[in-house]
Order: sequence, then structure tokens, then C-alpha cells
Amino acid sequence: MLKTNQPIQPSDAADKLAAAETLYRFAAGIDLKNSDLLASAFAADAVSDFRPAAAKAGFEYPVLQGRENIVAALSGSLKSLDTTHSVSNPRVTVDGDRARLDALVEAQHVPAADPSRHYLMKNRYDVELVRGDDAWVIQRVTIDNVWRSGDPSVLSVI
Repeated sequence: MLKTNQPIQPSDAADKLAAAETLYRFAAGIDLKNSDLLASAFAADAVSDFRPAAAKAGFEYPVLQGRENIVAALSGSLKSLDTTHSVSNPRVTVDGDRARLDALVEAQHVPAADPSRHYLMKNRYDVELVRGDDAWVIQRVTIDNVWRSGDPSVLSVI
């Protein structure tokens, strides 16, 4: 059991919820193919590192740098797939204007042209966030894979 010497203050709880909400915006932006929503989750100079998960899935994916590049790459590589992301077990620590988030994200990938195939990934997200002007935003995200199932060739479009 996790013990703490100090009770959680309401402002701490609000920051933790707002930080977790950033990952929900990220997931919804991908699933809804909404680039504005996806962009709202990232700092301008953000870094996205999907290499650990990609390696386990059998392909290479570059580190993406900058909000515009991240949004363009994800929107482009996933455009022919229907996706559903489910975020679970988010754990957040806040230190002033910085936060750390660890969560599990299950990502289902289904080709829009062939819904009989799928590739399901359970990934661990390690996220560094900063407080933006009106919301928490991702400064860096590293995604590693815990398990996967289905047809990995579904991701060959990535």
C-alpha cells in the first residue's frame, strides 16, 4: 500500500486529473482523426518516441520531434486505419509546472478497407508533461509494448 505523509490537496487532485486528461486528448485525437485535438496534447517542442513498441512489433519508427511533425506523422501513418485507444491505470506525480504520467494504453488497429483484420497492442506510456498556458501538454512520451496480438501486417501502412 502506498503511504504518504501529507494528504492530497484539492489542487493536487485537479492537476493530476488535468495531466491524465492530456493523454485522453492524445488518444481521442488519433481515434477521431482530429488533428487539432491531437495537437492540443503536445508542447510545441515535444518529442514522441515509439521505437520501443515498434521494435517489439517488428518494424522501425523514427523519434518524432515538434508538435507539427508529430501530428503530421501520426495523422499520415494512421489515416487508413480505424483505431480505438483505451487509457487505463494513469498514475501522475506533479512537481510545480512539471508532471510525470505512467499509464497503460490499449490500441486496436483495424484497416478501414478490411475490418476482418486487426492488430491489438497493450502499451506502457511514460509521459513527461509541462503546464501550458491553459492545459497540461506532453513534453516527451516514450511508448513501450507490453503485449500484442493479431496480424502485425496491419501496421505495415505505418
